Parts: sequence; C-alpha cells; structure tokens
Amino acid sequence: MTTISTTEDEARPASAPGIRINPDRNCPLCPRLAGFREAARAREPDWFNSPVPSFGDPSAALLIVGLAPGMRGANRTGRPFTGDYAGDLLYATLLEYGFARGVYQARPDDGLMLVDCRITNAVRCVPPQNKPLPVEINTCRQFLTATLAAMPRLRAIVALGRVAHETTVKALGLRAALAPFSHGAVHQAGKLRLYDSYHCSRYNTNTGVLTPEMFRSVFARVRADLELLRS
Repeated sequence: MTTISTTEDEARPASAPGIRINPDRNCPLCPRLAGFREAARAREPDWFNSPVPSFGDPSAALLIVGLAPGMRGANRTGRPFTGDYAGDLLYATLLEYGFARGVYQARPDDGLMLVDCRITNAVRCVPPQNKPLPVEINTCRQFLTATLAAMPRLRAIVALGRVAHETTVKALGLRAALAPFSHGAVHQAGKLRLYDSYHCSRYNTNTGVLTPEMFRSVFARVRADLELLRS
C-alpha cells in the first residue's frame, strides 16, 4: 500500500555557489574508492573507470537516484545503469512510461534519450562489492545536493533502495523519522515528492523482493502525479 508522509519544512536544497555538480575524474575525496578506481584502470584501461556523471536534462521534472555505479555496468560504460541487469529493468520501465525514447542496447552510444527525466547515483564511484561505506555516502552527498539544486523544474524523485532514500532525505533537509523508507511510499517535501522503491538489482528481482510489477507501479504513480500537476 502506498503511504504518504509529510514534513513540516519546505525542504529543498539551497543552491551553493562553488559546489561542483560532478566530481573530478580523479576525485580524491574517498581514498578507498580512489584506490579501487586506480586498480580498475590498471586492470581495464579501456573502461570509463571514473566518477559517473548524471544522465539526462537538468530541466527534467523527475530525478532517479541509484546507489552507485556497478563494476561492469556504469563504471565500464560511463552512463548510469548501463551495461548491467539493473539497467535492463530500469530503462524498460522508463520507456514504458514515457520517461525515455529510443532503444536501450546497454551501451552509452545506443541513442537512448531520457524524456523529462534524469538519473544519478548517491555515490558516483564504483565501490568494492557494490557496498559504499557510510563515510563515502556522506562525502559524496555534496554532489547529490548540488544536482538537486541545479534542477529548477524538479518535482519528483525516485530513490532506488534504502541507501539512496536515506541520503536523499538528508540532501533535502528532511527529518528521517518523518520519511521512513518503504517500497511504494511517497514523502512530501515542499513542492517535491520522494518516491521509494526497492533497488532494481538482479539480487532483489531473483529473490522476489522486487517484481517487475512492483517496480512499474512506482513509475505509474510518478507518471500519474506529474500529469496531474500539469493539468
């Protein structure tokens, strides 16, 4: 069942002059991730192996926040959710609900375009075992906050998984107790709505934690709410 929690504040990240939206290619802020990135570059020099930038138009109404680049997915291709199973489900769903057009072929030059949608990650660099440390999530939040502040038409955020939810809640300045994570939950943050979904990882879908129908229902709700705002 979808639940809606509200907050007392008109939560919205303030624009911060001088804060970068994307980390440098050789970002040193998280030593463990920087070392892991350097090892990947030595092993696979033809891969992207850098902090992965957001994909999509900054004027979009919808922002999707994932966890972090996958080693053979975005870390290899340089585009969020491109080249791994999570991208197969995500982009198929975005195409179904009109948030993308074209054909997803799991490579950054496939010509796929996002429509009124942008995708980013809570942590921009690939972490060992797909598990960023709390200090790395906290350190990278500045880029998420800057991304939110640079989207003037933003109205909806979909957080994929608990980590993405929790760091987005902090980036928005919400109180965590008023916006608990739950699949299908919707949290009001001033003019923004934060929609929760389990992450579309192979593990979650293989174990039945998340079904394609559950995932599609989140984006169906987002589409309906955005259309209502425009009417």
